[in-house]
Amino acid sequence: METEVKLTKLASCAGCGAKVGAGTLVKLLEGFKSHTDPRLIVGFDKSDDASVYLLDDNTALVQTTDFFPPIVDDPYLFGQIAATNAISDVYAMGGEPKLALNLMCVSDQMDKKTVQEILRGGYDKAYEAGVIITGGHTINGAEPIYGLAVSGFVHPQKVLTNSGARPGDVLILTKPLGVGVLTTSAKAGMVDKSVMDRIYAQMATLNKTARDIMVEYDVHSCTDVTGFALLGHSFEMAQGSNCTIHIEVEKIPYHKEAYELSEMGFIPAGAYRNREYAQAGVTVKGDIPRAMQDLLYDPQTSGGLLIALPAEQAEECLARMQEKIPQARIIGYVTEPVDNWICLE
Repeated sequence: METEVKLTKLASCAGCGAKVGAGTLVKLLEGFKSHTDPRLIVGFDKSDDASVYLLDDNTALVQTTDFFPPIVDDPYLFGQIAATNAISDVYAMGGEPKLALNLMCVSDQMDKKTVQEILRGGYDKAYEAGVIITGGHTINGAEPIYGLAVSGFVHPQKVLTNSGARPGDVLILTKPLGVGVLTTSAKAGMVDKSVMDRIYAQMATLNKTARDIMVEYDVHSCTDVTGFALLGHSFEMAQGSNCTIHIEVEKIPYHKEAYELSEMGFIPAGAYRNREYAQAGVTVKGDIPRAMQDLLYDPQTSGGLLIALPAEQAEECLARMQEKIPQARIIGYVTEPVDNWICLE
């Protein structure tokens, strides 16, 4: 859908690139008093994707929220991507999303039709996920923002966190990298429409299929790769699990156009924040080009799942995923702590 006002021109940053840096977040949350509750299975102490609260022996509540400024000009597509991104956090916990609330900020430069199309995109993607949007909250502001607060459910014994990886695990990544570089470059007219159509379709693709397959295996840990990039989220997984994550760079799926643009220096600001946060925990072994390293720090909007599971189950799990998610790849493995939190090999 074409709109007179370009949504991306109304925002100072876009998508998950708008995310406050992980290092900043840690400092912002220091020192707050918080109640303890034995029913709280997962809180914010390990920077996980969602909170999990025990309801009974068979049910735990998963809650999360995510919202951001426009990453595309098409309002319907923006709504789809924002909803897909928000719902993903529940999938990353191994849960099934069920309910959601709209979160929206409307600029006075947006007309009624544009607002309706954003909401329609969110509703359609929620419907695809089996989620019911039951209401929400809308305010007026300088920049457009849209997202969801999402609730889902998971069996208490099947909760997946970003801190459960074990030595001997293998890592699967379900979506290719390069979204931040490409969306940044697109603003400068550096990317063909056919390439961006591919990126838009990727960002609007739910992680439901990957979740539905992975929960049939003995997955130890999972997170979705979004604003903190592959290395930022891997860093959190490694620290939380007290393991070293080895990333085999040649196996990582990425968009070749993003690599070419990375070589030219088209790097989003969020990538520099991610590098500042995580690079002290990363050891680079061998000659890994700077352009490739930049892709590993590139903030992803509505990225894939990073899954840690036993090596003996990884190939079968991957084969099943690749039937429906052909770009899913095994990208590394987990060991006892050695040298640093992450080793790029």
